Amino acid sequence: MRHPCGQLPRPSLSTWQHGGVTSATHSTLFPQVPDSADAILDGLDPEQREVATALQGPVCVLAGAGTGKTRAITHRIAYGVRAGIIQPTSVLAVTFTNRAAGEMRGRLRQLGAGGVQARTFHSAALRQLQYFWPKAVGGDLPRLLERKVQLVAEAAARCNIRLDRNELRDVTSEIEWAKVTQTVPADYPAVVAKSQRDAPRDPAEISQVYAMYEQLKRDRTVIDFEDVLLLTVGILQDRHDIADHVRRQYQHFVVDEYQDVSPLQQRLLDLWLGDRDNLCVVGDASQTIYSFTGATPDHLLNFRTRHPRATLVKLVRDYRSTPQVVHLANGLLGQARGRAAEHRLELVSQRERGPEPAYTEYADEPAEAEGTARRIRDLIAAGVPAGEIAVLYRVNSQSEVYEQALADAGVPYQLRGAERFFERAEVREAGVALRGAARAGGNDSLLDDAQGLPAEVRAVLSTKGWRSEPPAGSGAVRDRWESLAALVRLAEDFERARPGATLSDLVAELDERAAAQHAPTVQGVTLASLHSAKGLEWDAVFLVGLTEGMMPITYAKTDEQIEEERRLLYVGVTRARFHLSLSWSLARSPGGRSGRRPSRFLNGLRPGSAAPGSRSAAGGSGGIERPVAARRKRRGPALCRVCGRTLTDAGEMKLMRCDDCPSDMDEALYERLRDWRAVRAQEISQPAYCVFTDKTLMAIAEAVPGSEGELAGIPGVGARKLGRFGAAVLDICAGGDGVEEPAEGDEEV
Repeated sequence: MRHPCGQLPRPSLSTWQHGGVTSATHSTLFPQVPDSADAILDGLDPEQREVATALQGPVCVLAGAGTGKTRAITHRIAYGVRAGIIQPTSVLAVTFTNRAAGEMRGRLRQLGAGGVQARTFHSAALRQLQYFWPKAVGGDLPRLLERKVQLVAEAAARCNIRLDRNELRDVTSEIEWAKVTQTVPADYPAVVAKSQRDAPRDPAEISQVYAMYEQLKRDRTVIDFEDVLLLTVGILQDRHDIADHVRRQYQHFVVDEYQDVSPLQQRLLDLWLGDRDNLCVVGDASQTIYSFTGATPDHLLNFRTRHPRATLVKLVRDYRSTPQVVHLANGLLGQARGRAAEHRLELVSQRERGPEPAYTEYADEPAEAEGTARRIRDLIAAGVPAGEIAVLYRVNSQSEVYEQALADAGVPYQLRGAERFFERAEVREAGVALRGAARAGGNDSLLDDAQGLPAEVRAVLSTKGWRSEPPAGSGAVRDRWESLAALVRLAEDFERARPGATLSDLVAELDERAAAQHAPTVQGVTLASLHSAKGLEWDAVFLVGLTEGMMPITYAKTDEQIEEERRLLYVGVTRARFHLSLSWSLARSPGGRSGRRPSRFLNGLRPGSAAPGSRSAAGGSGGIERPVAARRKRRGPALCRVCGRTLTDAGEMKLMRCDDCPSDMDEALYERLRDWRAVRAQEISQPAYCVFTDKTLMAIAEAVPGSEGELAGIPGVGARKLGRFGAAVLDICAGGDGVEEPAEGDEEV
């Protein structure tokens, strides 16, 4: 029986309570397609059901982590399609990653709502640009620049601006930010000053590089990913006939992760909509973690101001995480400040109780990695699949020590994301082999002794490197085996769901999954940055490296930047379903100075710590923390040697002067030190900052030390670095070239 929108009977409590509602990602791999529109609503909780049945006018869904937002919006689309209220080809659902778009397409297919366009903003815009370019501009669309870093490097060189590898990456990101905020090169310095943005270089220099980069693109007839959005916006603004064409095609819009929309993406969305208001947005201001790319939660928070008639639904029932994990997540946000914090959602766990979060302090980073690897090995031995475990860190450079520790412990791991699964060479080769075996049928001798679909798949993939036991160690061989093993497991799941399925049926399923980028699970512990973990979840999550300077990151200075770091940790916490571990180390390397402190975000949450603004220790909700080592005596305040002001910034303390105070640095010496550092870093295969940071080199160039004692007195030059690099630095300061024989043990820097 079909019900009119908004006139649906409410489900009984037993329909969705006590396990009736399943986790968004713990659904059956091959579910039966619902036999009716009403069946699509079965199992939704009251708030999810309200989302699914609000099919007309503007709808704003504030959805906390783990509350089933993707489930709600895919069921909303599918219900509208199956009830005949919405035509599938008239829906455009947009999100921010290929993985999320692929997951959405896969779920819609499982709900019987094929034909709906689920794409990223860039993918949808590129498709329209390719179609309308000949009509709007004429000729072929310019070639899309896959990587802009090389062109930015050339632009900088033409401007006689020297950028090292890290600066090049930062300036490239800054150009991307300028474009998505619709800032042209000439306006960039003024916009940076007005917004108080912390630019990685002199804004005037970045403006020069940005302008030259745009000129080089025009000269070579290429466009970048940001141009895809800009050009689409330009065509829709200038050509009303094309805008009308798009609006006739798409009548209903759904935007996932709306808190991550940039001003440029919002402008494109407005042009798609025109004067219509059939728009459903879903987001959580507490998960805004991409402001450095131009994302802002303002569009989400101001939605009801722009659309006063909007239906507002809040999803707070957390089906992902245990009460212990949710309690920690709520406590973390409870200390937040700012506008996003004012709109935070208090999550309510719907799961059974689980273990308390574990807090662990280690002596140094290798010890932290080894301890984490041991605990992961124990979890796997206890029955937790490796693919359901993740190690999350703040920056990608932290991964290496964990890769080594997991490999030494014999634990499989993966660094790659599932969205590229079907692009892997071994997966493409396997697809060709399976397709060939399916066509040959009984004539393929490989299948003579294989009984059942999984056995046939194992037989075929054995020719491509699959074995029943994984190879030892890590690297490319292990990665290849993991990909093939994922296909074997998929075949086993497929046969369980559809007894009697043939190899041809499996090949058809793989083709559909490849088209939707709906990848199977690769069994290996995931190593990922906190930013790249957004949208994912695991049974067990290890949050590592939680020290001041890393979380929050050292360059987060303003209140807004600090709060975004807190939200980033919140995202990490809410990735865990059951096991959650938080750890930090007191020193970087064995025997190093134990001067690190746990992240301020854990104050009042970890056992034995005091809440912000409180003198008493918090009782905590559980977990064990190792005793904190005795703190060293505090030194007196550092004073600027020029004006006498007390210094608090780490970079200023290295220079022993305010950034604004005049510098007496020897510029030529500084450049020679940078050149030497670049060569030395390459020799020891380490980033340049592992030798000396820019601030330390500046301090050396200002002090021009003439002895080891004078050099040792410069902040940033410790005893170990003095022993390894001191002779070369003093030689350069004396006018030499700093050439020396590598010291024994340099590879450990």
